[in-house]
Amino acid sequence: MTLIKSISGIRGTIGGKPGEGLSPLDLVKFTASYATWAKKDAAKEKVKIVVGRDARISGPMVSSIVVSTLTAMGCDVINIGLATTPTTELAVTGENAAGGIILTASHNPKQWNALKLLNSKGEFLNAAEGEKILEIAEAEDFSFVEVDDLGQVTEKDYIDYHVQHVLNLDLVDKKAIENAGFSVAVDAVNSVGGTAMPDLLKALGVKNIVEINCEPTGRFAHTPEPIPENLTEVAETVKNSNVDVCFVVDPDVDRLVIINEDGSMFNEEYTLVAVADYVLSKTPGNTVSNLSSSRALRDVTEKHSCEYNSAAVGEVNVVTKMKETNTVIGGEGNGGVIYPASHYGRDALVGAALFLTHLAKTGLKCSELRKTYPDYFISKNKIELTPEIDVDAILASMKEKYANEKVTDIDGVKIDFAESWVHLRKSNTEPIIRIYSEAKTMDEAVKLAGSIKEDIKTLVK
Repeated sequence: MTLIKSISGIRGTIGGKPGEGLSPLDLVKFTASYATWAKKDAAKEKVKIVVGRDARISGPMVSSIVVSTLTAMGCDVINIGLATTPTTELAVTGENAAGGIILTASHNPKQWNALKLLNSKGEFLNAAEGEKILEIAEAEDFSFVEVDDLGQVTEKDYIDYHVQHVLNLDLVDKKAIENAGFSVAVDAVNSVGGTAMPDLLKALGVKNIVEINCEPTGRFAHTPEPIPENLTEVAETVKNSNVDVCFVVDPDVDRLVIINEDGSMFNEEYTLVAVADYVLSKTPGNTVSNLSSSRALRDVTEKHSCEYNSAAVGEVNVVTKMKETNTVIGGEGNGGVIYPASHYGRDALVGAALFLTHLAKTGLKCSELRKTYPDYFISKNKIELTPEIDVDAILASMKEKYANEKVTDIDGVKIDFAESWVHLRKSNTEPIIRIYSEAKTMDEAVKLAGSIKEDIKTLVK
């Protein structure tokens, strides 16, 4: 059993003893701690909290405990039931709530679930806010209300609200999409995207929708992280389905991955690149992605004579940098599109609508559109160390060794070379260094990672 308590939320495997897995007692403790924080943050004793969940098997059990705990803390609850992460984020502001809890373990397997915590803006908590909730939980510094002060529960469906919100965005062109006559496939890995994505496509005027794994049963049809090695069967289905594009989403629908009409991968790194290309062509401005995302976004941004900035890994860090630099489009290379004209959260529905608009306006096939962007390849590696090794000292030495290159140290050490880069980050839970490298070919990316590994080995001898 596993329970991971972090500033970004609480996640764990279902079952086991309290404190070892995500047990009912842990759910009560951390929900009560969040409610305590939310009331202090709002400076009110009576606050409204939105709760949404993905379609995981454990979802109904987890939701019933979380909702009941919130009412026991005196919070009124807007329970939106099966909902995507971005739907829940939008519901927080739509309801003028003090915060929200998303019950999802994102791309983790079915035995996992989690509490993802939102502030009153429908955005993930920052480090200080997350730390405060962990402190409250550790001290069990919360108190339940008396019977006359119990909160009330209101049930609502926010999917239609989310779909209409996307249609109302200025850069989403329903007419262009409808006129293109697209045939679109969707793989929703049997979670909430199975409802949300087809509903969006129908609203956009797509007449032929091929639904793959769209029953929201929570019994994932394949490993739920939408990366190429988990999508081989889906790609084969797409190849034989005569569709123009396939959208693949993770269980909570904040990541969007695209498969071309011929079954080849558009590449998850290029979802943001393509959407940014379209957005910048209409509304020039700054872009942001995290340090481990492809350089292709920088290239496309500079093509439009705009400025690219990088942020530390993690959605909250990307959002912070986006606000600092007044960014018009940003996100993460895992298929996470953040479009501030909509809201500051990764949103596969927004990404799909903008991408389809872009595809319709270019008149290109999906695979042809991909070929218009520069090719980069990322190799993801790690090097295992012994616990007594000072990882920070190794990273400092690597920074010094490559001081003549462009080095960024806001999140580990990233070294930018003329035609490639490598990003070194230490794990917070085990003695390893993650090594992400990118180059113009996969062979070059692998070779660069190998060279960096050899450098590290010389430092630990």
